[in-house]
Amino acid sequence: MLVHRPFEELTEPVNRSAEQLRAKTSDKVAAPCKGKQPMYFVALVTDYDGTLATDGQVHAGTLEALKRFKESGRRIILATGRELPDLKKVFPQFEIFDLVVAENGALIYVPGTGEERPLSPPPDAAFIKRLRELRVEPLSVGHSIVATWEPHETTVLEAIRELGLDLQLTFNKGAVMVLPAGVNKGSGVKAALEQLAISPRNAVGVGDAENDEAFLRLCGRSVAVANALPAVKKGADHVTKGARGDGVKELIDSILKSEKSILPVGTQRQRITIAKGLDDEPVDLEELSGSILVAGTSGSGKSTFAISILEHIAEAQFQFCILDPEGDYSEFKGAVVVGDAEVAPSEKQALELLADPSTNVTVNLLSLQLADRPIFFAGLLGKIAEMRAMTGRPHWLLIDEAHHMLPTGRSDLSQILPQELPSSLVVTVHPDAVSRDALRLIDKVFGVGDGGKEVISSFCRAVGEPTPDLRGPPPSVGQALYWRRSSGEPPRLVAFDLPKSDLQRHKRKYAKGDLGEDKSFYFRGPHQKLNLRAQNLSLFLQLADGVDDETFAYHAKQGDYSAWFRDSIKDEELARAVTEIESSGDKDLRRKRSEIRAAVEARYTAPATPV
Repeated sequence: MLVHRPFEELTEPVNRSAEQLRAKTSDKVAAPCKGKQPMYFVALVTDYDGTLATDGQVHAGTLEALKRFKESGRRIILATGRELPDLKKVFPQFEIFDLVVAENGALIYVPGTGEERPLSPPPDAAFIKRLRELRVEPLSVGHSIVATWEPHETTVLEAIRELGLDLQLTFNKGAVMVLPAGVNKGSGVKAALEQLAISPRNAVGVGDAENDEAFLRLCGRSVAVANALPAVKKGADHVTKGARGDGVKELIDSILKSEKSILPVGTQRQRITIAKGLDDEPVDLEELSGSILVAGTSGSGKSTFAISILEHIAEAQFQFCILDPEGDYSEFKGAVVVGDAEVAPSEKQALELLADPSTNVTVNLLSLQLADRPIFFAGLLGKIAEMRAMTGRPHWLLIDEAHHMLPTGRSDLSQILPQELPSSLVVTVHPDAVSRDALRLIDKVFGVGDGGKEVISSFCRAVGEPTPDLRGPPPSVGQALYWRRSSGEPPRLVAFDLPKSDLQRHKRKYAKGDLGEDKSFYFRGPHQKLNLRAQNLSLFLQLADGVDDETFAYHAKQGDYSAWFRDSIKDEELARAVTEIESSGDKDLRRKRSEIRAAVEARYTAPATPV
């Protein structure tokens, strides 16, 4: 059984590096969450007046709920339009908050240290003077905010225009707040979450008024209390039954009981559609759902579909990590690549990068020996699972060539794999070659291409379940047979979008990597006296230049070179070009060697460099 060190120990250098990515704050604030149960929603962002508080006061039951939320290892951020002195006066227990976003997004306050971090400049003195001349009363001036009440908004706007200032007005049930353009609760909460290294996707926001909408849209889930304005309720994912503090308590109780209780999607803003049925019924990605299997024969389009899903994940600003054993995703935009064809990936570097919620990572295992890749993968997967349990990130994993990374022959996978592996894409050619312990975590199965039916049959045999009804036509190009195990419904045909990325896949793998014995080219000659193995294009060209004329001519006459490019390299264009070279009447073998080299080098990245 593999035993992993505690997450705090293994990520000690990770946390130090992450400090460089966020604003200075206390050790208390910066420490990783220490909840005993795996968490996805690790932070609550709440408004004060009308949400936590009733007439400025927080009831004892609401305060107790906040304490229980903190004790679970989660964080609480207050987002208020109040100025700090006023907040401290009405709510002496303000230290329960990890951070306070005050003045409607203009100031971050750290209760644990007393540190104040202004997010916008102080008010213009001429503007304050002019408002007083115009008898705007009451008038409150904070670090950055200038506040009054209706109906003074017209007078305030006149003063702004008169002085030519770049200021905006924000309303909050009669209150009129003036701040620099772009400063609001959304911008303040975004800065606070960055300071805590928390993704907005892992935050739940709750509020009641117009000025709360900016941070509610930012959070992964938005909740309106029962007394919220109609417009706020309409835009929220959920509305509580209770009003004000009772509604917040209700929300906290739901999260602590089961995070999935707030997962049902209430608005289109959360939807990530990755495929559509022939009747246009969408297939959506779902947070905290089971893993997704994308499988099909070589050339079926499974990698195209996987890349399309990745693009949807990236566009929705979820963090992802690609575990890439063969270097197929190294050119996928939006991710930092760790490792390449020559340099082994660094586990430490991958974790350090993932400590920043805005950074996506591709872990390229190509330089590792085939036998070493599952070992490295298992160690990294265990640490990523621990990271996810406490931070909710990375939100999505893509495990490519899963039949190599999670093979049936590994007896220790039941100890390595977590009880659940949510939000993971498992990509393979051979579902039946993937460990049953991994397959049992799969909920959605996509059989891509004309072998889609066999994908589902193979999967069911591997997990020991009855095969569903597979009557109907097989998938064609750009389609998959989709089956959700938990639905009880039969599989159905779906179509997926082609990816936008022009990803030049496989180039480094074929040029420098180890394709494995079954996909290598063997120079054996007419009498089978040789057995020179070329496990990549670099070695192929090196050996093709060096073997004797009889051996080279034999394989050219047999069409072995073009067959290898077609069947193992999966490059039909290169295969056609080499077929013409092989079948030409030119007897100059030196020229033929040169032409084959030129055809390969025209399509692949520096393959001729000796390894």
